[in-house]
Amino acid sequence: MAEIVQFRSRADLAEEAPEIDLVTAVDTAIRDLRDIIARWGDETARLQADECRQMLERALEAAF
Repeated sequence: MAEIVQFRSRADLAEEAPEIDLVTAVDTAIRDLRDIIARWGDETARLQADECRQMLERALEAAF
């Protein structure tokens, strides 16, 4: 007989997530965008994601 595993809801996970500051969030978003850009095949989408990454990098540099 199969065992059914109940996954936790996003709301439950969000409640347990530690608070992060804006700089950490932007830095993480930049790294995620780099990964996304590297894997995307559609040139238009890749360019849009790259522009977003560049904007976040400028904002992060300006914060320091």
